[in-house]
Amino acid sequence: MSQRLGYIGMGIMGNPMARNLLKAGFSVSVYNRTREKTKDIEAEGASVCSSPQELAKRVDVIFTNVTDTPDVRAVLLGKDGVIEGCREGQVVIDNSTVSPRETREIAGILAERGVAFLDAPVSGGDIGAQKGTLTIMVGGDKAVYESCMPYFRAMGSTITWCGESGMGQMTKLCNQILCAVNMVATCECISLAKQAGLDVQTMLEVVSKGAGGSWALANLGPKIAQGDLRPGFMVQLIQKDLRLVMEAARTASLPLPGTALAQQLFTAVEAEGGGQLGTQAMIRTFERLGKFNIP
Repeated sequence: MSQRLGYIGMGIMGNPMARNLLKAGFSVSVYNRTREKTKDIEAEGASVCSSPQELAKRVDVIFTNVTDTPDVRAVLLGKDGVIEGCREGQVVIDNSTVSPRETREIAGILAERGVAFLDAPVSGGDIGAQKGTLTIMVGGDKAVYESCMPYFRAMGSTITWCGESGMGQMTKLCNQILCAVNMVATCECISLAKQAGLDVQTMLEVVSKGAGGSWALANLGPKIAQGDLRPGFMVQLIQKDLRLVMEAARTASLPLPGTALAQQLFTAVEAEGGGQLGTQAMIRTFERLGKFNIP
């Protein structure tokens, strides 16, 4: 088993995931476009690289966790990218949430260089990334997936092989439908509680343990009640994911009315400058519609 790992993308998710690899005893090299974001993990023992190309030359397994499909293509296939420093026998594991179709294209390009590629998007938010309890859904060659289990176990508690290349990403898109639509339900129930004069915190404690409970209700409902809209996952990022969902739905000629509604409610948040707030900021749209404020 390789001990030399590289991680590209030191954002809200990538930084704690890379740190958990360090804590598990692996040698970790990192790269981030903004070097400032590598200072904390460098202090903990990671090596910092000047480019994805340099990182690829140093390690055996490369993780990426960046914002969108073009960003993945840039760090892997662009100038000074991984492809310019990779070698046969390496593995690239993408923890980003990106297009399943383009994931398969990238996998094919890397395969021509003898490099295996796994799409391994994650769910569980910044809290799951910090605690190492993420759900990781993986697409690609099953034997490669099994060989990488020690790395996945350092970052997540539920790790599942979902099928061939692109199927990890498709599973993540299904997950994002639930995240978005559950946020609509969470905001609606909090709005009714507020307008009816219920104590919102008490209501949340009761219903989160019932049949209507969800991750969004249990974890983001209390933040809404406290007026805490800081991001664990930004509105602009779930909007990116929902665009990928709707693209996949169009390809399948499949209507997704609940997802479309959630997308529009998030668009209303973005229209007022809330794109970098957490997804719980959807409540702002309901506050405007209902002419109330929480808390």
